[in-house]
Order: sequence, then structure tokens, then C-alpha cells
Amino acid sequence: MSPGKGCLTRRQFVKGSLLLLAAPAAVIKPSRAGASQAGEGRVPQLSVTEGGDPFDVTVSAVEGLGGMSAFVKSGDTVLVKPNIGWDRRVEQAANTHPEVVRAVSEMCLEAGAGKVVILDRTCNDARRSYRSSGMQAMVENLSDRRVSLDFVRENRFLRTEIPRGVVIREWPLYEEALRSDVIINLPIAKHHNISRLTLGMKNLMGLLGGNRGLFHSGIGQKLADITSVLDPALTVLDATRILVRNGPTGGRLEDVKILNRVAASADPVAIDAYGATLFGVEPGELSFITAAHAMGLGEMDLKKVRMIET
Repeated sequence: MSPGKGCLTRRQFVKGSLLLLAAPAAVIKPSRAGASQAGEGRVPQLSVTEGGDPFDVTVSAVEGLGGMSAFVKSGDTVLVKPNIGWDRRVEQAANTHPEVVRAVSEMCLEAGAGKVVILDRTCNDARRSYRSSGMQAMVENLSDRRVSLDFVRENRFLRTEIPRGVVIREWPLYEEALRSDVIINLPIAKHHNISRLTLGMKNLMGLLGGNRGLFHSGIGQKLADITSVLDPALTVLDATRILVRNGPTGGRLEDVKILNRVAASADPVAIDAYGATLFGVEPGELSFITAAHAMGLGEMDLKKVRMIET
């Protein structure tokens, strides 16, 4: 993947907006998405752990929800979607911490997963991003070859119907996301210059093909639309260190705040609502949270969420 593949300059965005959904004509219907495990009528749960070791706090946060076996069954193919979009070092807080990803991957294997695939459609050069982020070294050091770090292939996006979409009714989605049994979303909490913050729903854009710059206008509803079809079973929010300014790329250590915290929830709206509070932002101030809540994708009122501190 060449530098900048999948990310657009403002000029490219304006030009591309005239070519909406320039993808193959065939449209497929999603086979696994749309049945949120957050569950209607249930009180959503959100588990938060704070501590010094990213691996340990991740394990603890997921255990607070009953462990990975609550989400992954024997033989499942699991797509793990961290943010690996940027050619940045771990301490610069532009990408998900590799130890958070390792913890989730190993828990998936312990729960019986047959295969764990880690990938992201990067903005910077994919090889540099995978290496600088520490993700490549992490996967290479794993003893279990059922875990793979895959490069995104541009010919593997499938134009997909989004049945519940309000604005986006179809879009090219990555084949692995459609074929996997489980999607686990692993965002890092960051400032973002367009959506204000990038949390779980924004992180799912790494599974989109096509001209992602088209999402910049009216981004809130569009993020809610793609969340409705990708429907992650679990979101694990990396807040071990957060990027409070100059996101999403970052680069300056003075823009990083250390929190040593990881949160987990099956509710994609509740986890983003919680993530907003880490920046002193009310969930209702973020358009993607209000849009997803209005679609019934989850709970934005944290007073209605069962908070579990482990």
C-alpha cells in the first residue's frame, strides 16, 4: 500500500464527492451484521479498568463483562480492528497500543477462536504504519500462528447494502468484515479535527473502501449508518494514553495524556459516550453518538449504563 492510500487531501475530497460510490455494480447483503449483541431491553454494561500495564488492564476490562467467551465461540473467525492508521510510535498515541491488541487476541484464542485476523486500512503507508506502531513486532512474537496481521487489499472490498442506513444505503466494505463471525473493535481515544473525537464508531472507517473523504460532510449520521451494518460484538477502548490535541495523526508527546485505562462494552454507543467524558465532552455534543442512539444502536445516557470497575 502506497503512502496516503485511503486518506485524502481536501482537494481530493472535493473532487471525489462528485464520484459518490464509484464501486462495482453488484451489491451484496450482509450475512453477519445487524444483530447487535448489546441487546434490546437489556441494561448495557461497561467495564473500566485502570492500572499500569496495558495488557493486564485490557484482560481485566474484558473479564468484567464475563470474559471473552461471552463474545467468541469455538471455531470462530474473529476480525480484530485496531487503529493502525499512522506511521507513529506507541508513545505518540496515534494508534492502538499493541499490548491491548495482544491481550484481546490471546483472549480470543483462549475462548476457542479458530482464527484471529488483525488489520486496518491505513492512512500512511501500511508497512511503515504496521512496523512503527509496534503491531508487526507484537504479532511476530506470538507463538500461535492462528493470529495474523493482514494488509488490506483494495480488490477485496464488496459493495454492501446497509439496510438501516439513513444517509448511506450501500458502501464498499472489506470482505473479512463481512465473512468473519465476530468483529472486535479496538480504537484508541483521540482528538480528531473533523469529528472532534475518534472513538469506536469512527475507528470502523478502517473497514471501508471507496472514497472515505465523503464521510467528512455529515459525518455523524454516516458513522452511525456503518456501525449499524458492521455491528461489532465488542468494543475495547484503549485509553492507556490519549491524544488530546492535533488528532488524528498527533506526533508531539506534549499532546499525549497518560490515563492507564481501558474500557470495554458490547454497546458501541455507550463506549463512545464514556470515551467522550475522558476529554470533558458531553456525549450529546458528538453527532455520531446522538445519531447512533436515535437509530437504537445503543445507550448514550451513562446513567442508564451499568458501570463495572475492575
